[in-house]
Amino acid sequence: MKPLRAYRWRSRIPKSALVALAVFVFGFAAGNLARSITDGHWRASPVKNDETLEPVLEAFAIINSRYIESVEADTLVDGAIKGMVDALEDTHSGYLSPDLCPQSRNFSGEFTGIGVTSKTNEETGLIEVVNVIPGAPAEAAGVRPGDVFHEVDGRSVSGFSQTELSALVPGARGTTVTIVFKRGAGFITFEIMRDTFRTPNVSYEIVGENIAHITMLDFHDLSRSQLDEALDAVDIANTNGLIFDIRNNPGGTLASAIEIGSAFIEDGILLRQVARDQSEEVTRASGGYAEISVPIVVLVNESSASAAEVFAGAMQDHGVVTVIGETTFGKGTVQNLTELSNEGCLRLTARHWLTPTGNWIHQQGIKPDIIVEWNPDTAGDEKADPQLASAIGYLESRRD
Repeated sequence: MKPLRAYRWRSRIPKSALVALAVFVFGFAAGNLARSITDGHWRASPVKNDETLEPVLEAFAIINSRYIESVEADTLVDGAIKGMVDALEDTHSGYLSPDLCPQSRNFSGEFTGIGVTSKTNEETGLIEVVNVIPGAPAEAAGVRPGDVFHEVDGRSVSGFSQTELSALVPGARGTTVTIVFKRGAGFITFEIMRDTFRTPNVSYEIVGENIAHITMLDFHDLSRSQLDEALDAVDIANTNGLIFDIRNNPGGTLASAIEIGSAFIEDGILLRQVARDQSEEVTRASGGYAEISVPIVVLVNESSASAAEVFAGAMQDHGVVTVIGETTFGKGTVQNLTELSNEGCLRLTARHWLTPTGNWIHQQGIKPDIIVEWNPDTAGDEKADPQLASAIGYLESRRD
């Protein structure tokens, strides 16, 4: 008999409050689809009308010479770049200053940091802890779910985005970060020594009448190997079905989404990407078909986003799964991370992505084949999971 469970670590996140998730580890930024750090620095084409930039240079000179206090030139440059990006009014684009950029590039699945997941509260705009990863430094220090980030190493993080904070909190193994959290009506300070750990990403168990239930929390470089291990552990060929659970999965890298999609589709288009000039790039399954012969359900909710939607959309279009749950988040754009000459980074929306049949799901999401709504916060029985129960019932009905 194969083991029924390796571990089960999943969060039930208030959907009304969730904007994005971030694991405060060395360089993981949830929601990025494409990794594109250029070799060397990107060279911009000259501005056709140099007069366009004159007001910017004038403002720089005036502030530099007349402002009542001395200001570092780098500070003004960072502010100007951030202002340009903010003018795009694109929540998925952003600027990381040189001190934060190096910590935004790791999608290895092994991280160095404090080990918490977070959310941005829609009402307050503040970032609060959702879960503390078991065995990570934050747990040992006493950080709790609900703690609100206030200061990091003496720097106020009020108004920070998830990307900015997830780049600031991590650091090298063995170094210490001092974080002030707001807890209830007061404040609490922790000095936390960063450590290297692997985030629990894939869990598995047997539910119902011998149905495999595999949960994946995000898409990174280790996700495919972890999925393969889970499929082996549950002996998928000898089960009566598979529930692949990507609820509350905020995404990850495009490469990982392709690897996971290729496990379920032997050959075919996984997504289409459309650039600014309307040129289209088609991405197909990359090999590594897992030959899963049992019926498959994919569980999603409104916090399934980005790479999770790439996967779910491709599976639905190809008809190889039944999607159950709630309409997904609706992020149909791809971001690239580009290093600038000042060693800062631009995270910029570069392409739209479409499902294999050409559906752009941005701000619409993927509609499940079977809709089952559920809000754990208002449900009477906290242990009940009507979406999982629906998936089990559907697969068991396939045997009747």
